[in-house]
Amino acid sequence: MPSAPPARPPESTTKVLLRLRRWARPALPRIALGGLTALGASLLALAVPQVLRVIVNGPLLTEGSQRGVILGALVILGLGVLEAFLVWCRRALILTPGTTVERDMRTDLFQHLLDLPVEFHDRWSGGQLLSRIMSDLGTIRRWTVFGLVMLAVSATTVLVGVALMLATSWVLGLVYLAGAVPMIWLGFRFREDYKVVARQARDQAGDLATTVEESVHGIRVLKAFGRGQHALDDFVRQADALRSVEVHKARTQSRVSFALSAIPETILALSLGIGVVLVSRGQLSVGALVAFFATAAVVNSPVERLGMLLAMTLDAKAATDRYLQVMDTGSAVRDPADPVALPGADPAGSRVELSGVHFAHSRTASSDILAGIDLVLEPGETMALVGLTGSGKTTLLQLVPRLYDVTAGSVRIDGVDVRDVSRADLRAAVSIAFEDPILFSASVRENVLLGTDLTGQAADDLVAEALDVARAGFAHRLPDGLDTIIGEEGLSLSGGQRQRIALARAIAVRPRVLLLDDPLSALDVTTEAAVTARLRAMLTGTTTLVVAHRPSTVALADRVAVLEDGRITGVGRHADLLSTHPHYRYVLTALSALDDADGTDDAESDELAEVRP
Repeated sequence: MPSAPPARPPESTTKVLLRLRRWARPALPRIALGGLTALGASLLALAVPQVLRVIVNGPLLTEGSQRGVILGALVILGLGVLEAFLVWCRRALILTPGTTVERDMRTDLFQHLLDLPVEFHDRWSGGQLLSRIMSDLGTIRRWTVFGLVMLAVSATTVLVGVALMLATSWVLGLVYLAGAVPMIWLGFRFREDYKVVARQARDQAGDLATTVEESVHGIRVLKAFGRGQHALDDFVRQADALRSVEVHKARTQSRVSFALSAIPETILALSLGIGVVLVSRGQLSVGALVAFFATAAVVNSPVERLGMLLAMTLDAKAATDRYLQVMDTGSAVRDPADPVALPGADPAGSRVELSGVHFAHSRTASSDILAGIDLVLEPGETMALVGLTGSGKTTLLQLVPRLYDVTAGSVRIDGVDVRDVSRADLRAAVSIAFEDPILFSASVRENVLLGTDLTGQAADDLVAEALDVARAGFAHRLPDGLDTIIGEEGLSLSGGQRQRIALARAIAVRPRVLLLDDPLSALDVTTEAAVTARLRAMLTGTTTLVVAHRPSTVALADRVAVLEDGRITGVGRHADLLSTHPHYRYVLTALSALDDADGTDDAESDELAEVRP
């Protein structure tokens, strides 16, 4: 099931939408000018009834006044042409700044997502984030360039129009105003009903996008297990739920739109009867009656649009609230106010020290995953980290480049706490290769050079060297060589090929500290040994910490650290630990069994853990 984002306290529509000023401020002058042109167009439309009033009461009632009628018609034509020109100006003025606001908001959101810690992405689904950065921002743009402007223009048009109607006939004007009472009540009622389903629909659309994303990424699993129909049934269920909410939205809006159309028309019918009586009594001229109804026709248009504009505003409120829900999420992993530079690189390597390190996931863990880690990696050495499944090995690795921050204790590189170093400088010095390699839909060359800024021949030489060390020479034999686009997540390659390219990417950074989260698990033992030997030869002066899931990997390390129950319970050479550390012997036995079985899952490891010494 798609993961739901954390709840957010409700805020008023005005308060939420006013926060868009941060991005809309540069575009406000053109948006305001566009609003003025739109208002000018509406006022010109209101001027036409006044011209009609003059024509009806003047030239039409006077014999031989054809010239006056033609002149009046030309005036109306001129007003119409000018109105059309102002409408065109509104679109021309607002369209570009509206798209600029959308672009800036989308860029800021993406930048913020890149800055947020891994823990944020652990609890937010990709579909929810995708719907916010695409669909929600599209809704905000449409409201900014149309809804906001037309809401202000429509309100002004109604006020001016009603004032003209009262000036024309205060009796008929009061009758028309009487219809405003139920319309105002309907507007408030509509707002309360609609804003709930507007937010619900957007959240469900995000969940549906997550389902599609997960199904596409996991299509091999769905096909392999024959669960296509199950996935389809789940998608149909969510799509039906979204459809039901959208239908509810449409019905709510249609009821208000019907009322906002029917009430003014009913009032006009009543006004016509009263107007005829007033004309017959000589209390109202024919021209004034024509002007009143022509003005009412102009005013009715924005009144009838009120339902649509309210719906658009509430949709924009829901979209803005979802956008700000992400933007307001602070990052617990931040750069220090006064960053400290790491000492210059020592040819012998960097010293990595973990002192009293504790770590727990704040949202789920009832106890620390790591509970007092003390570990030192000497400059240039390769250390293997060994432990049962779920012991926190991967988590420990991710504390060094600050993908997570320790909850207590410290991680130091060459005596400097990693929290005192800017993240850019830290991650330039520390490189990591994950067990599950993530590649991007780009060329092999671009994937390998992801962590560097080199270009030209220097970049080509670096790529060739990194691929050679990672034993990824197959990349040269791909259809377009190193320019071959390997597809989304590199799924066009085998697991071993993906791992070797990911390893080449980590090597290409030329890091001071290299973290390997069992990045060669998909390789056979012979290839793994060859790659490891090349790594040791090339990365002299690089301190390496490797999570080992194979006894063969352990044997290649200078020293081994044993992780047990969130603590380091032993550090030493492989042979020494075999003779002195019962838990280490047990873990190696378990790893050998899993390696031989080549498919033992976490449940089997957990069963072994229950009987460990």
